[in-house]
Amino acid sequence: MIRKNLTKKDIIKDLAFKTGFPFIYSKKLLSDLIEIIIQNIKNNNLILKNIGSFKIIYKKERMGRNPKNKQKFIISARKSVSFGPSKKLSNQINEFL
Repeated sequence: MIRKNLTKKDIIKDLAFKTGFPFIYSKKLLSDLIEIIIQNIKNNNLILKNIGSFKIIYKKERMGRNPKNKQKFIISARKSVSFGPSKKLSNQINEFL
């Protein structure tokens, strides 16, 4: 059965299994990779060749509404990260469909 949600622990297990590295080393490797990606996104947009690009989107303050009780509230301005897949990645995914 294929899981819909992939956790960090699942990635670490797969990495350890496929590379033969110990679990702790795989965990450190993944954590360092994520930290490098975060630092590069903070400095500028990050483009990973043949994978895609990450960019920061600035969202304005706006009014929101709780769908249960219809109460209005303000959603604060914030930054968000957007990912756009490369054409190569999109084509590889579409070949399976």
